[in-house]
Amino acid sequence: MTSRRIATHTLGCKLNFAETSHLLNQFRMAGWKVVDFNDEADLYVVNTCTVTAVAEKKCRNAIRQAVSANPEALVAVIGCFAQNASAAIAKIEGVDIILGNDRKHRLLEVVGHERPEWFDATSAITPERHAFERPGQPTEFQISYSQEDRTRTFFKIQDGCDYFCSYCAIPFARGRSRSATVEETINIAKEIAAGGAKEVVLTGINTGTFGQDHGENLLQLLQELDKIESIERYRISSIEPNLLTNEVVDFVAHSRAFLPHFHIPLQAGSDKVLKLMHRRYDTAFYAHLLEHIKAVMPDACLAADIMAGFNGEDEATFKETIRYIESLPISYLHVFTFSERPNTAALKMDGRIEIHQRREHSRVLHEISERKKMQFYSEQTGRTRPVLWESDCKDDMMYGFTDNYIRVRRPYNAALVNHITPFVLEKLNQKEEVFDGK
Repeated sequence: MTSRRIATHTLGCKLNFAETSHLLNQFRMAGWKVVDFNDEADLYVVNTCTVTAVAEKKCRNAIRQAVSANPEALVAVIGCFAQNASAAIAKIEGVDIILGNDRKHRLLEVVGHERPEWFDATSAITPERHAFERPGQPTEFQISYSQEDRTRTFFKIQDGCDYFCSYCAIPFARGRSRSATVEETINIAKEIAAGGAKEVVLTGINTGTFGQDHGENLLQLLQELDKIESIERYRISSIEPNLLTNEVVDFVAHSRAFLPHFHIPLQAGSDKVLKLMHRRYDTAFYAHLLEHIKAVMPDACLAADIMAGFNGEDEATFKETIRYIESLPISYLHVFTFSERPNTAALKMDGRIEIHQRREHSRVLHEISERKKMQFYSEQTGRTRPVLWESDCKDDMMYGFTDNYIRVRRPYNAALVNHITPFVLEKLNQKEEVFDGK
């Protein structure tokens, strides 16, 4: 009997990728074969994102691609966009299953049992379809991790957010902050270690709130993770500045395996705009945090999210943001153009910025990011950094990342795959943004 085939397409954050991988492992264990999203499958799964209007447009495109790929296949839409816009997705012809974040981990059950016991037909959006249930508030927490890459694993340690920043719909999609205990998380980390991955990226929606529902905290988890010696490298994914304490920074600086690389959302370089955003810090706090990191880890890579065109960001305020960002030891920026999200407080605020201004602010911020990145690369040229080598091969070259997140390459050597070796950053290929060396 031929195995049924499943194909997935994941949009959005690293957390989504970890959760998709977890789902795929469930299907593999049930005898399904995983195929590429462009191949013919019996089930297409689109794990969605709702962080911006652009992200939602990409989701719709992926859904339509799945629907047209094989008319006989099931099409399942899961995740954040499914959570917040299930009624709109139900109108897309050809979609068979919609599961929000409260139910997506039970997709295999839905596919195997057209109406599982937990399915409430009275709350269905269109009851004639077999799994169109209006999503409820996500409350469960399920640890998951990616398994496709034996070199690097994305490890979900936390979900949800209690912050409700005025521009953000993610708390409505993901629910309240929650996690497993330190002990439970460590047990899964040991399982990851047994699989041979050398680097683990800790992911979450608001990672710094890990453990708060159990009377524990992130630092306690980091201390225990550092004791698993078979895992040689850890990266902390995006973490809120007010939750990246001096104790966490100092621990990372002197730890065995945690890397000098932080992604710390800024969002705005103006105290006025930060206040409108309902952020929990000001520019002085953020600058002091980065100064402390650089004092204890001078070669650290520091990335920051920045939003272009939020309410109140007039030209004078934007110039203030530019001056502020230029003054910071940031290595590069992730630039997002503000996009109004349903149910958020920003919808009721004055000071709306025109779309063309948002785009212009975004363009300027991208230019600043490139200058910052080239400055960081220049400072690192000639340094020797440890590199974890990956299996990918392109034009007889292999690639990897330094501890401080610089992409490098060298002639391919299969013996180096999934090993860490010292590497001299000799010359930057600006077109590919990769260092050659030896």
